[in-house]
Amino acid sequence: MAGLAPEGSQFDARQYDTKMNELLQADGQEFFTSYDEVHESFDAMGLQENLLRGIYAYGFEKPSAIQQRGIVPFCQGLDVIQQAQSGTGKTATFCSGILQQLDYSLVECQALVLAPTRELAQQIEKVMRALGDYLGVKVHACVGGTSVREDQRILSSGVHVVVGTPGRVFDMLRRQSLRPDCIKMFVLDEADEMLSRGFKDQIYDIFQLLPSKVQVGVFSATMPPEALEITRKFMDKPVRILVKRDELTLEGIKQFYVNVEKEEWKLETLCDLYETLAITQSVIFVNTRRKVDWLTDKMRGRDHTVSATHGDMDQNTRDIIMREFRSGSSRVLITTDLLARGIDVQQVSLVINYDLPTQPENYLHRIGRSGRFGRKGVAINFVTRDDERMLFDIQRFYNVVIEELPSNVADLL
Repeated sequence: MAGLAPEGSQFDARQYDTKMNELLQADGQEFFTSYDEVHESFDAMGLQENLLRGIYAYGFEKPSAIQQRGIVPFCQGLDVIQQAQSGTGKTATFCSGILQQLDYSLVECQALVLAPTRELAQQIEKVMRALGDYLGVKVHACVGGTSVREDQRILSSGVHVVVGTPGRVFDMLRRQSLRPDCIKMFVLDEADEMLSRGFKDQIYDIFQLLPSKVQVGVFSATMPPEALEITRKFMDKPVRILVKRDELTLEGIKQFYVNVEKEEWKLETLCDLYETLAITQSVIFVNTRRKVDWLTDKMRGRDHTVSATHGDMDQNTRDIIMREFRSGSSRVLITTDLLARGIDVQQVSLVINYDLPTQPENYLHRIGRSGRFGRKGVAINFVTRDDERMLFDIQRFYNVVIEELPSNVADLL
C-alpha cells in the first residue's frame, strides 16, 4: 500500500527517544553546551546597520524563535547546532550570521553552505542576496544540472559566499576552481536530509579540504544519529539550540484527515476537493515519481489544471514549473518529498498528503510548507485503512490531534 513503511520497519517514537538519549549521554552531556540567550528584536542583536536594512526590507519585523536564539551565537563565531522545523526561519538565521561576519573588501569565498537539493540551494542563494542587498554581497549557487564552465567563470571572478549541493561543490573544490583557503564559515542546512540522501562521504571529503579553524553550523529539523556523529567529529564545543520535538507542533496549521478507506477512492476524493484547491495555492504530495505522473495524467484527463514536478525532470523544466507556481499562474502542484524542502511559496495555504509520508519526520517538511511565519494553513491527509497506524504514529510523534475534515473546508482557508 502506498504511504506505509514495510512491515517491521514501523517508526517507533520510544525507540528513537531512547537511542537519542543514549547518544547524548555517551559523551554528549559535556559535548554540547546549551544556549538560551534570547534577543526579542533584530535591533538588539548588534548587527551592522546595512544588514538590518536588508532584514527589514525583506519583510521581517520580529525574529522567530530560532532567530531570537540562533543569530547571535553564530555571529560570535561559535560552532552551533540548531534544531527547528522547516518554515521557522532557519535560512535567515544562518544567512544573517554569515553576512554579519564577512569581510566585504576581500572578494574570496569566506562561507560555504551545503543543502540537499538544487531548489533549496537556489532558495538560500536568493535569501542571502536579499538580506545582503545593502552590503554588496556576492553569492553564487553551485548546483548540479548547470554548466560547469559557467560555475568556474563566476568563481574565478570572485564571490564571498558559495551555496551548493555536495556533489557540485566537491567537484569545484577538486578542480581547484573553488579555493578553500579563505573559508571561515561552513553551514550544513537540512543536515538530516543530506545524510539520509547518501551525501555523507562527500560532506566528509569537503570537510577535509577546509581550513582547520572553520566555524561550523549544522541546521536540521531532526537530529538522527548520523547528524550527531558529524557534530562530534567536526565541531568544537558547539552550542545547541533546540526547539524540542513537543514544540514542533506546527503553529497555525490546521490538520485534518479524510477517511478514504481504499487507495482507489483517493482520486474521487481529490477531484471533489479540486474547487477548494484552486481557490488558493496548494501542494499535493505523493510518495513516488511514477505516482506524480499518474496522478497528473488523471487530473488533467478530468480537465483539472495541475502542475507537477519530481526528481526525474531536468533542472530547466523544474525551474520553469516552480516559476509558474510561484507567480500563481499555476495553482495546484503535485510533487514528491524530494522537493518538499525547496518549495517556499508565500501563498501556499493548503497541503494535501495524497499519500501519507513513509517517515513521520517528513510530515513536518511537507506541511511546514503551508502557513509559514504564522500565516494560517490547512493540511489534509488522505487515510486508507492501511494508513491508520501511520496516522497514529504521526500524531504521537508531534503530539498533535488530527481531526476528521469538516464539510466547510473552504471557510478554513
